Amino acid sequence: MDEKQYKILIIDDDPFLSEIYSLKFKLSGFDVFTAANGEKALEAVKETIPDIILLDLVMPKMDGFETLAALRKISDLDKTPIIVFSNLGQKEDVDRGYQLGANDYIIKTRFTPSEVVEKVREMLKV
Repeated sequence: MDEKQYKILIIDDDPFLSEIYSLKFKLSGFDVFTAANGEKALEAVKETIPDIILLDLVMPKMDGFETLAALRKISDLDKTPIIVFSNLGQKEDVDRGYQLGANDYIIKTRFTPSEVVEKVREMLKV
């Protein structure tokens, strides 16, 4: 990785998964911040604009689809890649994610943490 430390926002309500991915990305040289739900994510991006966002869909209060739509309305995030990161793998869910502005869609059970880091690196071209 070059000298720039890329910032990744991980939005996931599962503390175990959030911790695993936070650690994996930190060990891979990323500056990581997390949000346990959509509302917290919207607050977080007011303070720090991430280089990329990893977004779960099944969350309390504000689901990932609502969060994705809200994030895409923030002008500072118009160029920020958002990867939906979910176990929802039905075609309708995937299509809806892309329609709402996702740049990629990863089904959690099909990727290891290392593979997710590689996907993020590919998207950031680092």
